[in-house]
Formats: sequence, C-alpha cells, structure tokens
Amino acid sequence: MQQVERSLDYAYVGRKDNKANFRTLWIIRLNAAVREEGMSYNRFISGLKKASVVIDRKMLADIAVNDNASFKQLVQIAKSA
Repeated sequence: MQQVERSLDYAYVGRKDNKANFRTLWIIRLNAAVREEGMSYNRFISGLKKASVVIDRKMLADIAVNDNASFKQLVQIAKSA
C-alpha cells in the first residue's frame, strides 16, 4: 500500500514536470527559428501580443518546424507591430 501511494505521488509530480519540459522545448525551438529570421524571441512574442495574434507556443513551435512560409509571415506580423 505504501508503494502504491508513493508511486502515485511520483506520477503526479512527473505529469507536472512533463508540462514544464515541453514548454521549455517549444521556447527553444521558437527561439532558434526566430533567430534565423533576425529577431529575438522576446521581441517576437511581444510583437505577436501587440498585433493581437493569439497562438500558443505549442502551435507556434509546430508551425516553425513544419511550415516555414507561414512562420515567416508571423515574424513579419510581429516585426510590424
């Protein structure tokens, strides 16, 4: 019974850690993609917020990896804002 309770505790903590790890991965991917376009990550995110573009980091990272043309348009939107 003690082992089951301990396992449940570790599983709970592990699920929380996974969320943080994936967010870190998405930010790293975005930073690399934005730097290729000659912009910094924080300016990109603040530019998107000013332009009222509501896309989460998971989707932005997916677009950066899979659809380079769309990502370049998002960078241009962030730059203009």
